Amino acid sequence: MSDPVLSKPSVLFVCVHNAGRSQIAAAFLIHLGKGQVEVRSAGSAPADSVNPAVVEAMNEVGIDISAEVPKVLTTQAVQASDVVITMGCGDACPVFPGKKYLDWKLDDPAGQGVAAVRPIRDEIEARITALLADLLPGR
Repeated sequence: MSDPVLSKPSVLFVCVHNAGRSQIAAAFLIHLGKGQVEVRSAGSAPADSVNPAVVEAMNEVGIDISAEVPKVLTTQAVQASDVVITMGCGDACPVFPGKKYLDWKLDDPAGQGVAAVRPIRDEIEARITALLADLLPGR
């Protein structure tokens, strides 16, 4: 991990479509991290747009992600991140020495309505809160 005095920690969230779980996680980390963490998200096979039920579920907690667009996973994004958190992308994520990798087992919101997305959103928010405590001790 880089020296927090010199640079802020960076986190990359990866899922297959970058349309649900990784978008929720990135939005919560941006919101709760208050600019203290560099945040990226990407997908191994990005969708055309963010899942509308995910956008609606995030609006319910006051976070607007309607302008976000799914991005393709690049080697550069992985290399530029201190922590890489995967969410069901399997072996599609390149592995580099010196990075911290976490695999979060979460239900996929694809094809689900907002009622099914809410518990996924709430679980991701809890994990982001714990991640922030780890990334920014004493915050």
